[in-house]
Amino acid sequence: MSREILINANADETRAALVEHGSVVEFYVEKPNSQKIAGNVYLGKVMNVLPGMQAAFVDIGQEKNAFLYVDDAFLPPEFQGRGASRNRKNRRRTSINEIVKPGQKIVVQVSKEAIGSKGARVTRHVTFPGRYLVLMPTVNYVGVSRRLSEDQERQRLRKIAKDVKPQNMGVIVRTVAEGKTKEEIERDLLFVLRLWEKVQENAKHKKAPSLLHRDLGLVMRMVRDELNQETTRMLVDDSQTYAKILELLDSVSPEMKDRVIYYRDREIPLFGLYGVEAAIEQALQRQVWLKSGGYIVIDKTEALTVIDVNTGRFVGSKNLSDTVFRTNMEACEEIVRQLRLRDIGGIIVIDFIDMDKLDHRTSVIEELEKHLKKDHTKTVVVGLTGLGLVEMTRKKVRQSLDAMMTRMCPYCGGKGTVMSEETVASRIRREIRRLLRNSYSEAVLVEVNPGVASYLIGPGGANLKDLEKETGRSIFIRGSGDLHIEDMNVKALGSKEEIAIKAVPVQAGEVIELEVEEPHSQNPDDGIARIEGYVIDIQGGGAHVGQKVRVKITSCLRTFAKATIVKTQGRQTRSQVSD
Repeated sequence: MSREILINANADETRAALVEHGSVVEFYVEKPNSQKIAGNVYLGKVMNVLPGMQAAFVDIGQEKNAFLYVDDAFLPPEFQGRGASRNRKNRRRTSINEIVKPGQKIVVQVSKEAIGSKGARVTRHVTFPGRYLVLMPTVNYVGVSRRLSEDQERQRLRKIAKDVKPQNMGVIVRTVAEGKTKEEIERDLLFVLRLWEKVQENAKHKKAPSLLHRDLGLVMRMVRDELNQETTRMLVDDSQTYAKILELLDSVSPEMKDRVIYYRDREIPLFGLYGVEAAIEQALQRQVWLKSGGYIVIDKTEALTVIDVNTGRFVGSKNLSDTVFRTNMEACEEIVRQLRLRDIGGIIVIDFIDMDKLDHRTSVIEELEKHLKKDHTKTVVVGLTGLGLVEMTRKKVRQSLDAMMTRMCPYCGGKGTVMSEETVASRIRREIRRLLRNSYSEAVLVEVNPGVASYLIGPGGANLKDLEKETGRSIFIRGSGDLHIEDMNVKALGSKEEIAIKAVPVQAGEVIELEVEEPHSQNPDDGIARIEGYVIDIQGGGAHVGQKVRVKITSCLRTFAKATIVKTQGRQTRSQVSD
């Protein structure tokens, strides 16, 4: 399998991408001012113990207290002192307030980043990943990576792990340990043991909350966790980062140095060459097209992520059942790719296109599970619901790509929709009626979004005339592109003459310079310009969109003025470029 790691490093941020078979499947970014804390070990202070939730909140020095669940708080007897129970049934019955107390200092590791309004999640079961194995000081266990499939090699590595691991501690042998000698693995174990000993020593002398151990930065984590025998090469576009990687590999895996390549081309950026930028852009969209012409739609809610599969332009070549089956099978690979690329965690529901045949449904589930095996993050496919939806979970460790690179839309407030112009116009008419019922003013100037203004005025001003007839007042409408579509500003109340002067900022015969913003919606040959939201209809201006032109105002109405383009300066001139 072609597998490449790309590292793009500069002063602003460090980015890493994992490319499999030419397709970007994972992406990570680290900024100097927002480093991750997952993997860090802290000396924390228990602030609150909540038996009803079977959890505690721990101050680790972050903005929000960390969450410690009862299963993550329970330690083996050798870590709890004399008299602690080894009975698993007792452990399940033990309440959180029997394990930790308010004010108690405890060593915890961040297992999940703070996301949204929730603080980080922590555990007392700390782990220290090395190059060849992971040390688990609080668990007596030996494991071998499931990605090592050869039985004889698994047995050899398991025996080495049992021989070298300290008593009452656990280790998991990593994939990259394949073929390594006992001496190499033991040397790696001694390195992570020293980290644990240093944490224990610091915990005795430091005040809570304190950082006891910081996990590696993005680049070194990629070297430690991703650079293995399956990796074809690692490309790095920064010379200093390249040198640091080689220095680390000198001590831990010299045989991997020749797979690390310094990318020198400055004309074609590394991420541009591999299509990473385009993949990131696509990963921030709802809809993803499949090669066949089908597509998937990904929608995230507070509770879960929903993925919908559609045939789209794909019509197949045999029958409907075959078309549906092939679309669903193709979607499986892209769904897993998007889960990894977007780093989506939590509950995931997939709505595949309905399949009548049982063997088709079974094959689709198997295809999904096959591609999920490539994902290092823990996933569980629960199965099909009664409605034919696939339920699955994916461990949530850090913020998703969407949460990391985007923010809530200030326009719609995160809803994804706003009121239609017609709906807003109806609401504003009601507000104008209420306003004028409680006012003695002859006229009012109201500023709204241009799209809403069109509905308020109506064809030939018919809607505005009806409202004026109903209220018995003069109503001036001004459009402003700076206004939210749902907002309205009452700019002025007063006599008809006063409001007319404020509402109409130009005079007939005046020559001014304007920028043509857009073609006229009903007559594309004409162009539209605006002065403080007041519309100028420029005859022949459609050919000058985006350009500044000198025009002469020919007539002024309450809602718009008409103008013609002139080549010579008129008697009365001024320069005005619209917003």
